[in-house]
Amino acid sequence: MAAACGGTENSGGDGLTPAQGDCPVAPLDVVVSVDQWGDIVSQLAGACAEVTTVLAGSSVDPHDFEPAPSDAVAFEGAQLVVVNGGHYDEWATKLAETSAPDAAVVDAVDLAGAHSDDHGHEGHEGHEGDHEGRDHSINPHVWYRPDVVTAVADAVTAKLSELSGDAAGYFSERRAEFAGSMQPYDDAVATIRTGAAGKRYAAVEGVFDDMAAALGLANRTPPGYQAAADNEGEPSPADLDAFLTLLSDRGVDVLIYNVQTEGSVPEQIRAAADQAGIPVVEVTETLPPGAESFQDWQVGQLDALAEALGVGA
Repeated sequence: MAAACGGTENSGGDGLTPAQGDCPVAPLDVVVSVDQWGDIVSQLAGACAEVTTVLAGSSVDPHDFEPAPSDAVAFEGAQLVVVNGGHYDEWATKLAETSAPDAAVVDAVDLAGAHSDDHGHEGHEGHEGDHEGRDHSINPHVWYRPDVVTAVADAVTAKLSELSGDAAGYFSERRAEFAGSMQPYDDAVATIRTGAAGKRYAAVEGVFDDMAAALGLANRTPPGYQAAADNEGEPSPADLDAFLTLLSDRGVDVLIYNVQTEGSVPEQIRAAADQAGIPVVEVTETLPPGAESFQDWQVGQLDALAEALGVGA
């Protein structure tokens, strides 16, 4: 399973140009659970919020994170809390309830549910849960859904404006600038969706599946293997063999490989793709070292995918 996120930090996203002028009011206190959203929130809030991201980096899996007393302290006094939701970071929801009970909350998975009727997963079936009771019928990696990124940005801007009405104009300007900074991302999505819709992929695990669905790619990951990966288990020998056969038969156009996923099975699958001459596109669950912003991270991966699929300028 991919490792994801570790370490509390104050975020100051680099996707936008520096805010013009000082904030017209005292900055809000905002806490974000994970850096996939922390960077976006920092860009939207600018100088009008002090944004603390609890888990930033790749040393801890948010599913398994055990918060320390210092993490609870980080939530105290928060006026806005932004969580991923969907069993991904339940610890953050609990800390918000106990340490910041009056804070406004934006939950990305809740927002994703409002769009789920129009968001299909070809070749992907939900799995009801695992031995720890996690619901895997919803892919929690919703930062890989372009519609949810937009919905979260809108919801965060709305909450910031409600909490600090005198800065509403400032937040509106930040939201517009964020939209402009997302244009390369939007263009990359449109390019792949136009030029590669229907092309086939398989993945060592499902972090990128929502983006693949948005791009119109067909998921050919063997169902048994995908069920095991979604439930953080080991695939059966038969399921692994089905995956290796799929690759040797060149049954997909690209393999999506999360480099934060460790183990001999993913390595074996990648080696089989290399041997079959199938392009491998590397993705990550969290912002990788060196990424300047959410946009920089995502566009880099999308450009690599477009090249692998033979589309683009």
